[in-house]
Amino acid sequence: MAKSLKDIDQFVEKMGLPSKDLYDLPSSGKTFPDGAHWRTEISGIETAEVLEAALDEASKRKITIHRIMATVNGSTFYDLDEMRALAKLARDEKIETVVTIGPRKAWDVGARELSAWGVTGFRLRGSDNIRSFIADIMRCLEAGMRGFLIYDEGILSILSQMRKEGFIPKETVFKWSVYGGYCSAPGARIIESLGANTLNPTSDVSLPILASIRKAVNIPLDVYMMPFDVMGGEFRAYEATEIARIASPCYFKFEPGTADQQVYRPWIAQDWVKDFVRMKVKMASIVKEIVERHGPQIKLSGKGPSDLVLPAP
Repeated sequence: MAKSLKDIDQFVEKMGLPSKDLYDLPSSGKTFPDGAHWRTEISGIETAEVLEAALDEASKRKITIHRIMATVNGSTFYDLDEMRALAKLARDEKIETVVTIGPRKAWDVGARELSAWGVTGFRLRGSDNIRSFIADIMRCLEAGMRGFLIYDEGILSILSQMRKEGFIPKETVFKWSVYGGYCSAPGARIIESLGANTLNPTSDVSLPILASIRKAVNIPLDVYMMPFDVMGGEFRAYEATEIARIASPCYFKFEPGTADQQVYRPWIAQDWVKDFVRMKVKMASIVKEIVERHGPQIKLSGKGPSDLVLPAP
């Protein structure tokens, strides 16, 4: 039997999902527990030394850092003492910390992803790699970390069950990565249902798409204000007020640069990395200034809101 677009719309809406992107851009109506619409996330905080530079710059520019992305090219690059030092400083400063795990995709023998046809999403190849990935999460938990970046639905399902049963700490949080490739309302709901605590849609989502995703889920959305050049390199500063209004609660994410493979390596000179993270904090302060100018009703969280999950070194 033939079905019309109206029939399809009615079926999807019955599921509690938007049948179309929301071009009327409705206000979210949702906030963080403290009533705020947005928070900041700074990526590439690889060590405590880099976090110190970010905090110094944030103090000068009067911008609060709420969450950091750490060990972006893989936690296996860092020893336990380095991770413990970062965890302690982040806890002292009341900053939620999300760790990128290594081993990860392309750390094994598979080379398909390096070809023009290979970039199909950052899922791990086989159970051996999943086992190693989870083992490195255990190592990071030992160092005090409590937040992890996930881009594989199978791994998320396992980790969520581990959290439920107390195999890992109950407070552990999982951030769904941009490399997971989700950019729609039903996809976002799947990730939420699997146990993700926060979701980073692809960096090119429009305002109507963000509005539709927000209608479908309750978890915070992590929205790129400035992604790597290889992701587009756009700077959405003048959309920030509208993004906060329609996607709240959301984290504004700042990650300028060429590509993560070129900037997040432990052998890159630390003075360069510290200067680079200061630039990210500067971009965050510019967005804060623009939001305050054009959306005074849009609220930014203060330092250390109580719902953040902090490291436990």
